[in-house]
Amino acid sequence: MPTPETPYLLVVGPAHHGVTRYAGDLAAAIGGESGATPAVMPARTHAHVTDRIFGSSPEEAAERIETLGASTRLSITLHDVPQESDGSNLGRRIDAYRRFMGAANGVAVNSRHEAMLLDEHLGNAARDVRVIPLGARTARPAARPEAGEPRANTVLISGFVYPGKGHLEAIQAAAAVGAAGPGTATVVAVGAPSAGHERDAGELRRRASELGVDFRVTGFLDDEEYQSELLSGGVPLAAHQHVSASRSILDWAELGRRALVIDSRYSREMEALRPGSIDVFRPDQLAEKLEAAWRDPQSTWLAPSTTLSPTLDDVAGEYRAWWRGLE
Repeated sequence: MPTPETPYLLVVGPAHHGVTRYAGDLAAAIGGESGATPAVMPARTHAHVTDRIFGSSPEEAAERIETLGASTRLSITLHDVPQESDGSNLGRRIDAYRRFMGAANGVAVNSRHEAMLLDEHLGNAARDVRVIPLGARTARPAARPEAGEPRANTVLISGFVYPGKGHLEAIQAAAAVGAAGPGTATVVAVGAPSAGHERDAGELRRRASELGVDFRVTGFLDDEEYQSELLSGGVPLAAHQHVSASRSILDWAELGRRALVIDSRYSREMEALRPGSIDVFRPDQLAEKLEAAWRDPQSTWLAPSTTLSPTLDDVAGEYRAWWRGLE
């Protein structure tokens, strides 16, 4: 049963969704009861919340969280925090997140950057938000595997394909570098197009062809296939310009890869949290960084001594302490 330290840990959403997967990983580290929405709600519940897994619209998601908050003493961790890149949907998402917070007894986010986004868009409603960073599965990166020849002139971008993720910028930078050297540059999207963005993937292929770059989309991969692609050589790149918090950056580090990560308030925060685990670059440096990494593939692998703390176990302790302090 839920205790003062551990409420019921709600895990909902598609199994492949990053928020759902993280909720499950963290629930396992915390221990106690966890799972889907029970028929009878327990006295206390914690949920990882984004409008994209709780409803088909921000309004529907807000209604579900408000219903949940009326039936249990609810604490939440917010993900995919609203920001300017939401465009015409920004106002609706802000309203939904304000309703999420109003339904909860306690609110956490995974970065100071997200807390600042909430403050910028929701004002005083976000003043009591707790920051608990994403936890790594391991304290140290995995050892570099014995592998064949690395992929020459290749860039790897993990996760779903959609606008703003950095695929176009990678294609353009790879073309700029490839034009000055031997061989065809390749950009690999390790994942599938996000729902509704299949045409965007096609447009990326067309643009890559025009620039003389090979662009490949792997499609959905199981865990073993996904890790195999990330370990297959090439330069790991995380160039999402509008990230609020990113588990995929930790995926790279846990596998021993030192990813190129575009400069942002969030990436600077992560570099300070786990020094040396990523290589932060300005947008105008991407071609230069790719060229340097292609010439020195060793630079894309982490030293075994690199620390990835806080781990999931560390974060589990932070949650327990936070829950004890909630009224």
